[in-house]
Amino acid sequence: MNRKAIKSVLQRKHNDLINSIDDPVVKELIDKNSIITGGAIASMLLNEPVNDYDYYFTNKETALAVANYYSNLFNDLMNYNTEVVEENNRVKIKVNYEEMTEQISELEEVEDGEALENTLTENKDDKYKPIFISENAITLSNKIQIVLRFYGSPEEIHSNYDFVHTTNYWTSKDKQLYLNKEALESLLSKHLIYKGSKYPLCSIIRTRKFIKRGWHINAGQYVKMALQLNEIDLFNIDTLRDQLVGVDALYFMKVIDKIKEKQNNDLDFKLDTSYLIKIIDKIF
Repeated sequence: MNRKAIKSVLQRKHNDLINSIDDPVVKELIDKNSIITGGAIASMLLNEPVNDYDYYFTNKETALAVANYYSNLFNDLMNYNTEVVEENNRVKIKVNYEEMTEQISELEEVEDGEALENTLTENKDDKYKPIFISENAITLSNKIQIVLRFYGSPEEIHSNYDFVHTTNYWTSKDKQLYLNKEALESLLSKHLIYKGSKYPLCSIIRTRKFIKRGWHINAGQYVKMALQLNEIDLFNIDTLRDQLVGVDALYFMKVIDKIKEKQNNDLDFKLDTSYLIKIIDKIF
């Protein structure tokens, strides 16, 4: 798909989302301050199906307003009790993962918004409704993923991205599509180039998805991910949870639940490698 066609698709998708929003303030903020980036543009450039459209926002005000809007809507639709909080200049959503895990107990692994939508949405006529919420992201029906973990300029957002081929982007402010040479070279060769991420564990897991799709990755990229992962304390339960549910919200939630259950029942329990391996083998 060429640049003009991709711009047209993204503009229509954005307009469709905007028209589904009831709150005029939220509608205006999203219309002025949105960035669509990630795998959607890569898929369109390769003439492949789009799994989901990743939305980010240029400022905290928009991220906070959007989080509150969809969190309230989610609570009403799903009878949940999520709550939006501000923490260390971040916008986060407090989520009861045990409730979430029960709802998707038959789902072994979710790798894209389409699989999640097919699992959780009963009424396909409900366009752009929240169907899943994590601390860092909101999944809407009709293939929209709203990411709250990062906000700011495209450069600031992409400084937290893992693979370079996902760094092309479209902005709602000027309705323009921005393609960069590095990303295009990676797409043409289908070679994964790791550029660094706050979630190296998720990145390592994500490589499986790309390899299934015919991508290649050299050993050096794994070394870069391993080096970053080595700097993270995975035996801290909050850090482990953040790494595993990160942007890809559903990874290993059952593992986190089991660890919390063990901690609650045994005050002397200390998380270590052997226990983690035992739980992972039991669940997977």
